[in-house]
Amino acid sequence: MAVYVKIPTPLRKFTKGDATVSVEGANVGEALKALEAAHPGLWDKVIDGKGKVRRFINVYAGDEDIRFLDGLETEVSDGAEVSIIPAIAGGQ
Repeated sequence: MAVYVKIPTPLRKFTKGDATVSVEGANVGEALKALEAAHPGLWDKVIDGKGKVRRFINVYAGDEDIRFLDGLETEVSDGAEVSIIPAIAGGQ
């Protein structure tokens, strides 16, 4: 099933500038693995060495943060949108 992954600007160098990439996957983890297969280097920017989403990266399935669902095992339906969102900090 097709899943549309939204890529943040800092990671678009891996997707040749594409803001959205269509991949296949039944859950978020499968979609991210398919994204890595199509665009090598992205996995390590999103997932740490323990297989968890990096601390300063948020991944959403639709409007829900996967950390509050089933993590990388969060199921997605055909046509679902997965968003990779780097956390932003700073200011005064």
